[in-house]
Amino acid sequence: MGDETTAVEIAAGVRSGTLKAVDVLDAHLARIDDREGEIHAFNTVMADRARERAAAVDEAVAAGHDPGPLAGVPVALKDNMCTRGVPTTCSSKILEGWIPPYDGTVVSMLDAAGAVAVGKTNLDEFAMGSSTENSAFGPTRNPLDTTRVPGGSSGGSAAAVAAGFSALSFGSDTGGSIRQPAALCGVVGIKPTYGRVSRYGLVAFASSLDQIGPFAHTVGDAALALQTVSGHDPRDSTSIPEPLPDYSALLEAGVEGLRVGRITDLPEGADPDVQQRLEQAFDALREAGATIVDVEVPAFGYGLTAYYLIAPAEASSNLARYDGVRYGMRVDAATTDAMYMATRAAGFGDEVKRRILLGTYALSAGYYDAYYGKALKIRRLMARDFAVAYEQADVLLTPSSPSVAFPFGSKTADPFAMYLCDTYTIPANLTGDPGMSVPFGTGADDLPVGVQVLAPALGEPVMLQVAAELERAAGGLA
Repeated sequence: MGDETTAVEIAAGVRSGTLKAVDVLDAHLARIDDREGEIHAFNTVMADRARERAAAVDEAVAAGHDPGPLAGVPVALKDNMCTRGVPTTCSSKILEGWIPPYDGTVVSMLDAAGAVAVGKTNLDEFAMGSSTENSAFGPTRNPLDTTRVPGGSSGGSAAAVAAGFSALSFGSDTGGSIRQPAALCGVVGIKPTYGRVSRYGLVAFASSLDQIGPFAHTVGDAALALQTVSGHDPRDSTSIPEPLPDYSALLEAGVEGLRVGRITDLPEGADPDVQQRLEQAFDALREAGATIVDVEVPAFGYGLTAYYLIAPAEASSNLARYDGVRYGMRVDAATTDAMYMATRAAGFGDEVKRRILLGTYALSAGYYDAYYGKALKIRRLMARDFAVAYEQADVLLTPSSPSVAFPFGSKTADPFAMYLCDTYTIPANLTGDPGMSVPFGTGADDLPVGVQVLAPALGEPVMLQVAAELERAAGGLA
């Protein structure tokens, strides 16, 4: 079995009996044994548990039962998703040793679909970062060039698929944390419409922005993975009670007659190699029958500023629960207040502390209206501008990341430079619309470039339709 055998092929083989789930798992575990020490994609590898699960899938097939649409497919889970009986750390010392007593909804849905979870993947601490250099347990390396970052914060999940450790993986996207690492690692990554995938069991960073989504080698695999975990969940009050379409139905439909938007006032900053691939993506869709239309999204450029007020504000509230009493680490001290302070000082890393301070300041009396209140107004303005753009175009195309994968340490001394990595992905989190990154050739140093496809809320079918066309066109790129 090759490194890039697709999830669709594995599931079809296992369901028909031509493949054994245990053999599929062994092939993936062998790759983990071979390169995990070099890549560090995982915080926890669940080999014994995965073997039991794969054997159960094979037994179901032998008994004439269908294990489900992801039968025997190895999957990796970002280590901020709750898994019963398995540590969930968020790559933070403050949660080290905490073991959830329940599975998150996505974890349960994957298990019900016959998937085999192989491990919990590394991330920037509490999903705060764009390079996976902020993990308390050490960085993840890009499998395509181990001197480079894999992106973040879901860098471990992206690396797991790129290295062939799992056929699928799942991450969370608060400001681009699926799409940016997908671009840097040369895989497909999807942030669904806010509310389309349940957040029950996802450790919150910024609750109004967080979404769970898949990584995959192909658009078809990503569509299957998204189909499996989407749907209404009454345990998540933001979950959308809308019928679920067939995400794979339009993958072969082409783009004839579709309108693809080019944002004329897109913020500058993308490297020339990335910009060149974006232009080639427009050309490819035009040649396939789509119409390219120019649209304006004036508020796009304010996204980064608004995000770095709203997200830290929500984080400062969500992370208040980690005080040494209820979860994980406790540093004993003479008084309760001293224990709180000592625990949080020792348990949180620098980037988390920076964002908690930013958020607390933005929410404080006297500054709320000046900062947080204005950021919320920009968010509403952005939603209005995108709604107008989607009246003129079915999808919009932008870069996923301003650059290809960058070397370790090149941005760690300048937080603002790191924040700029998410310039093109943040707006979709603020509006709640879906977005995805598709590999589209290579750029500097022969490293992958990702093109981002954006669509209006619940527009995943047309988004996947366009992404599938880009995937076909990418096969002919020089």
